[in-house]
This record gives sequence, C-alpha cells and structure tokens, in this order.
Amino acid sequence: MTDKLKGTTTVGIACSNGVVLAADRRASIGNMIMSKDVTKIFKIDEHSALAGAGSVGDILSLVRVLRSESSLYKARVGKEMSVRALATLTSNILHGNRFMPYFGWFLIGGFYGKGELYSVDMAGGLTEDRFAAAGSGMEFAYAVLENEYRENMPVDDAIKLAVKAINTAMRRDVFTGDGIMVVKITKEGYRELDKDEIEKILKGF
Repeated sequence: MTDKLKGTTTVGIACSNGVVLAADRRASIGNMIMSKDVTKIFKIDEHSALAGAGSVGDILSLVRVLRSESSLYKARVGKEMSVRALATLTSNILHGNRFMPYFGWFLIGGFYGKGELYSVDMAGGLTEDRFAAAGSGMEFAYAVLENEYRENMPVDDAIKLAVKAINTAMRRDVFTGDGIMVVKITKEGYRELDKDEIEKILKGF
C-alpha cells in the first residue's frame, strides 16, 4: 500500500454496548493539503457505518454501492443487513475488483445485538477485531489503543480513547490533522458527535 493510500488516520473500537469510529479531517495529495474539512466516516444505515482511508473518489463510490445494497436488502428481507454481512459484502466487492482496485482501507463498524468492528484491505482481506486503525498515522493510534483498550469498555470510554488515538496521530503524522470526527453507533442508532463535545474531551487530556 502506497503512502497516497494511507494519508489519514481512522480508528474503530467495538464496545460492550456499541461501536465507535473516529477520523481526522485532513485531505492531502503528496505534501499538499487539499482540504481541512473532509468527511471520512459515512453512515450506511441506521446501525452501521464505514470509515475510509485512501482515495476519496473510491471511498465515495464504495459507500454508494453499500448504501444501495443495504437498502435493497432491507426492502427484500424486512430488516437491516447485519454488520458481518455488510463487511463480507465489502470484502467481496474489493476482492472482485482486486485487479482494478478501490484504493482504500476500510473500517466497517456497527451494532447488531452487540458492537462489531471489521477491517477490510483493498484486496478484500477481512479481519474482525475489538479495535483497529488504518492510514498513515495508524502506528501512533495503535500505540494508544494497545496501551489503553480494555475488554467490554463502554461507549463513552471508547469515545475518549478514540479521540486520544486520533489526537496522538495528529501530533506526529503530517498527513493527519485539522480536527476530529467521531461517530458512535448503539442500539439507539447512529450519532455523530458535535465539535463542542469533542473539544470538551480534548480539554480533559
């Protein structure tokens, strides 16, 4: 995976009562910052989302496909696609396009009876884990996650940990920066934290 594919930092944490996804807001090409307010976490349905690191066009294209497939599944079956099924679908799409790949690394998170998190690489390799990071700042994020993650931590604690992991990457990785986006998904559904909530967490470090 080239540096261009990794120019960002995304984090996912599966919890006892949901899942948390977080990402920075910087978009860069080489050493140039193209935007300072980019969305890197995308709602797929009310109980699942995707965080992407890589080519913006490829990420958006995949998100459109997953949203359509999720809507069709709900219309046909009468319930939302499970997080595992969504991750498997993502894996199948990426593997099927491995010779003309989507240039990205994806974290699929959601709540379907429990918090679930999957990492999917550009060739369709699928891994389930309790926490994961992707992008150019992933080494710094993983250092925080490995040290502070604990089994079955509640969503509120996972939000603080995800913010800390992204903030650490922002301090050391030049391709990561310009703010933090955080999403939590629980049995109540999908919710994005506002800037004031994130600032309050940052002030507590």
